[in-house]
Amino acid sequence: MKKIFLFFFLALILNAANAQSKKNEVANNQQRTKYPTSKHSPSGLSPILPGAYQTAQYLPLLKGKRVAIFANQTSMVGNINLVDTLKKLGINITKIFGPEHGFRGTAGAGESVKTYIDSATGITVISLYGSKLMPTPADMNDVDILLFDIQDVGVRFYTFISSLQYFIESAIQNNLPLMILDRPNPNGFYVDGPVLDSAYSSFVGMQQVPVVYGMTVGEYAKMLLGEKWIPWKYARKQDGNISLGEVLGFEEEHLNFKLTVIPCKNYTHSSRYILPVKPSPNLPDMSAIYWYPSTCFFEGTVMSEGRGTDHPFQIFGNPQLPDTLFAFTPKANSGAADPKLKDKLCYGWRLDTVKSSSSIQLKWLLQAYRLFPDKENFFLKPKKFDAKAPDYFFNKLAGNSELMQQIKDGKTEEEIKKSWQPKLDAFKKIRKKYLLYPDFKPGS
Repeated sequence: MKKIFLFFFLALILNAANAQSKKNEVANNQQRTKYPTSKHSPSGLSPILPGAYQTAQYLPLLKGKRVAIFANQTSMVGNINLVDTLKKLGINITKIFGPEHGFRGTAGAGESVKTYIDSATGITVISLYGSKLMPTPADMNDVDILLFDIQDVGVRFYTFISSLQYFIESAIQNNLPLMILDRPNPNGFYVDGPVLDSAYSSFVGMQQVPVVYGMTVGEYAKMLLGEKWIPWKYARKQDGNISLGEVLGFEEEHLNFKLTVIPCKNYTHSSRYILPVKPSPNLPDMSAIYWYPSTCFFEGTVMSEGRGTDHPFQIFGNPQLPDTLFAFTPKANSGAADPKLKDKLCYGWRLDTVKSSSSIQLKWLLQAYRLFPDKENFFLKPKKFDAKAPDYFFNKLAGNSELMQQIKDGKTEEEIKKSWQPKLDAFKKIRKKYLLYPDFKPGS
């Protein structure tokens, strides 16, 4: 009877997944009509299915294991959260780890979430954002395998790839296998932006990659390992010799570590994937996700980046800008309890809704600086007493100090973007080695 029930429940899950797939197929087909680059996908018009939908590939690997899962509200199979799905299928989930915004995705940007018991499942949820960025050995005492399933947006300063790196480090440190259920990158169809200088490494940018890196989390993990960007101090020895570990089909002599990536189905880097669930409170729709690589730079300035409005990262401004510009007033809301310039009348810009964007645009940032009367205070200054933030936050977002200086020097957008190209070209060569899906064509 138990097997019959599990089979029946799995059928319900797959039916829900198929229903969501049809919705995604309609949305993605509409995108293909609008953006012919998708015709390069060998999958034609087949629906894109994230790795979590490929249950036949990973359920056997979890049976009988004690599983710790890093997940949030985007970790869905159809209309059901992966945690709820696995629990009902008899998988033993011992704990949940949550990233920025929490497991259920309701916490605001930068808001710390304490350890708590998830009311829906009764499972302990441990936050890996704020004072604690990676699991401790004590957290792993009752774990046999780690599972990662979070929807990324493909932008360096979106902190989920930093959480991924710490999660991989923890897996290596504790000699545990890690499985990633891959998901499409909604900004995975281009590469652009300044490449991070290692001197500016922080949680909003840990590795030497551009702002838009054009990789899924599975591909990114493969690159972290292949380029040896993960600290190897956690490698284990057996019988006095470093053991060989299989990592995504190739061997790394430094690792006794098993990483399995369950790939997406029918995805390519030409795809325009529509997210079925908003990835965080202030990225409520695809237009915000497409503008985010260009307008998040305003977080490092005195300008409101639109938090506290209905269109974050699509509205930005400041009270000191000309009152002939678009007017708005940031208010406290569910996604921003205390937004920058709260309750102050601001003037600036509201960007049009977009279906896609294949490059970072700096024109509003340059124009805002040009129009701002108090240029000495345009960039938020670091707090001298904060040893963890010795430099301008803007430079951490940019990944260097050059962009700020270029803006101050009055460089044009064309001149600035030209200066990125040598390092971008070098990164693209590295990126190619780790792709799991067909790449976009240059210029698409």
